[in-house]
Amino acid sequence: MSGRKLRVGLVGCGFMGKAHSNAWRQVGRFFDIPFDIELVGLAARDAEKARAFADRWGYASLETDWRTLVERDDIDLVDICAPNHLHRDIAIAAAEAGKWVLTEKPLAMDGDQGAEMVAAVERAGVPNMVWYNFRRIPSVSLAHQLVQEGFCGRPFHYRAQFLQDWTMSEDVPQGGAALWRLEAAVAGSGVTGDL
Repeated sequence: MSGRKLRVGLVGCGFMGKAHSNAWRQVGRFFDIPFDIELVGLAARDAEKARAFADRWGYASLETDWRTLVERDDIDLVDICAPNHLHRDIAIAAAEAGKWVLTEKPLAMDGDQGAEMVAAVERAGVPNMVWYNFRRIPSVSLAHQLVQEGFCGRPFHYRAQFLQDWTMSEDVPQGGAALWRLEAAVAGSGVTGDL
């Protein structure tokens, strides 16, 4: 414990919001970090769901509009776990407010949006990152290594399947509200950008 606080504001309380909340609560047990993590605020549209989430994960307060959370002076870092089509606006507003910006993958709906986000954090000079966790999975690291070493030649096209049983029904643990991932207008690049 350093005594120096990093005050986190989370946007979104779906599956990835749970995963990130767990990570924030556990990070000090795995790594020596120069901060004490404080879960200060949560923003989600559904107040009832947000209250239950905040109580379960230990967030001190909640907002039903992400803009209010981003503008607060008691937030240092905005962790974006909202649907993909919202990432750009939240990230740019957070950067302009001087907050650290951490965005769940994929960064944006397309390259142009991503470039806008990068420009915003660079202008603001704030720390930022994208949560790409899969790159640390051994099989993904090996696939990357094989491509980099030319084992497969120079790829021009690929075809793949990524099976996700949570998309089969609204009543499975990640189903329901998470089915937005199947809508191109909301999810953007789909599985390719997600991996």
